[in-house]
Amino acid sequence: MSATAATFTTFDEKLESPDVRASATLLDPSTPLLSESLPYWQVNVPQSQWTTDCPSYLRDLSAKNVEILSTPDEKYQTQGWELAKDIVRTNRIDRFQRLPSDLRRYLEFKEQIIAKYGSIMRFVVKERLRWGEGTLEDLKPKGKPFAFDEDIRILYNDWPYGLEQDIVHLVVWTKFELEDDPVTDDLTPRARQEIEEYVQRTFRSRVPAEQVIWFKNWKSLKSVHAVEHFHVMLHRPDAAFLREITAGDAPLGRL
Repeated sequence: MSATAATFTTFDEKLESPDVRASATLLDPSTPLLSESLPYWQVNVPQSQWTTDCPSYLRDLSAKNVEILSTPDEKYQTQGWELAKDIVRTNRIDRFQRLPSDLRRYLEFKEQIIAKYGSIMRFVVKERLRWGEGTLEDLKPKGKPFAFDEDIRILYNDWPYGLEQDIVHLVVWTKFELEDDPVTDDLTPRARQEIEEYVQRTFRSRVPAEQVIWFKNWKSLKSVHAVEHFHVMLHRPDAAFLREITAGDAPLGRL
C-alpha cells in the first residue's frame, strides 16, 4: 500500500448548531485581509492556492463541517483528556471534531479513495485490514464476538480528532456485529458488556483504567457502515504496548 494511503474511520457528523459561519476572519492583524471574510473553502489555504469555485470534495457538507472548515487552525482549541472523557461519559460523540485543516485533507482524500476503490469500505478492508476483497465470505467471523483474534484487528485512527498529543486514538475492527438497539441507535446492554470485557482484558490490563476510554459511533455518525468497529482512546500509553497491540501499525494520515 502507498505510504500516503490513509484509513477513513471518520464520521458523517451530526448538526450540532443551527448557526453556521459561512466565512471566517483572519486573525493576524498584519494581514491586509483582516476585515474581509473568506468563503469556507479558502480558510487555512495559502492565498496562492485559493479557488473561486468550491472544490467538489467540499460541496454539500453538513452544517457542522462547514462551520469547522470556516475556522482558522490557530483559533481551534485541541480537545484534552478530561473533555474526551466527558464526551464519552455523556455519550455526546458528536462533540468530537477535527482540526479544520485535517478535516479538509480527509474530505479531499476521501473523494480520491472513492474514485479509485469505489467505496471507503473496500479500501479499508482490502488495504488496511487485509481481509480480502470485503465479500460476505471474507468478513464472515470464525466464531462468537471476541472469541477469536483473527476476527479482530486494532489499528490507528489515521484521521483522528483534534486531540492533545498525549492522547492516542485507536480503532478496533471486527468481523462480527456489535448489536445496536434500533430504538435508541445505541449499543444493546449485552453488546456494551461484551465490549467492556474485551477492553478490560486487552487494554486496562496493561494501561491504568483511568487512561482508557472507549465508544462506538451511533449509526448516524458512521462513514464505514459495512465493517463493524469501535474506538479506544488511550492517555499517555507506552509506545511498546502500542506497537504490540497494533502489530506495528502507524497512523498513516499523518505521513
